[in-house]
Amino acid sequence: MLVNINTHRRPIDGHLAALAGERVLCSEYRYHKGTEIFGEGEEAEYVYQIVTGAVRTHKLLADGRRQINAFHLPCDMFGFENGSNHRFTAEAIVETDVRIMRRGSVIEATESRTGGIRSLLRLVTQNLKHAEDHMLLLGRKTAPERVATFLVEMDARLGHPRLMTLPMSRRDIADYLGLTLETVSRALSRLRDQNLIRFEGTTQRRIELLRREQLAELGP
Repeated sequence: MLVNINTHRRPIDGHLAALAGERVLCSEYRYHKGTEIFGEGEEAEYVYQIVTGAVRTHKLLADGRRQINAFHLPCDMFGFENGSNHRFTAEAIVETDVRIMRRGSVIEATESRTGGIRSLLRLVTQNLKHAEDHMLLLGRKTAPERVATFLVEMDARLGHPRLMTLPMSRRDIADYLGLTLETVSRALSRLRDQNLIRFEGTTQRRIELLRREQLAELGP
């Protein structure tokens, strides 16, 4: 289920402001947990920017397994495609507010403003780097190294908080890292036993990184 919050010209920030200017026409929608934002194979008519919440993009493999491609957090943009259709499905992980803008309007605004093309190239380069890092993560690292790398990545993206609250479940983490749920749980417990991380609360989604440098060394 989704709710239309508003449609108007309003100040924006982050990548969208860098691409299209300070004020653009966009709609805001609220997606409840588990709601699909767009599906694999659907026409890529819009681009999206997260205001609050989190989104996962994923693909179902031929054997029925789910491979998560990326997690998107506040201010992140997603939905850009090099073709006319989406290659992945996007779902809200938690209740999420999203700005939506027509892809053609973003491209036109980008082309018409100084520095717009450079900002778009920077965004594309960042996405390519993430894809390359993810392939390295899946292909060359052990399970503990993958989990450590994931925690370091999320810590950086969330601004190095004292206590990191992960919006995604362990199942999501497993499907992102190409591991089983049990393997992720064992790796997290091992990091806790090594006094590298600390859990807070019963869900174990609130994590304190006790020794960031040592944790980063596990997943270079």
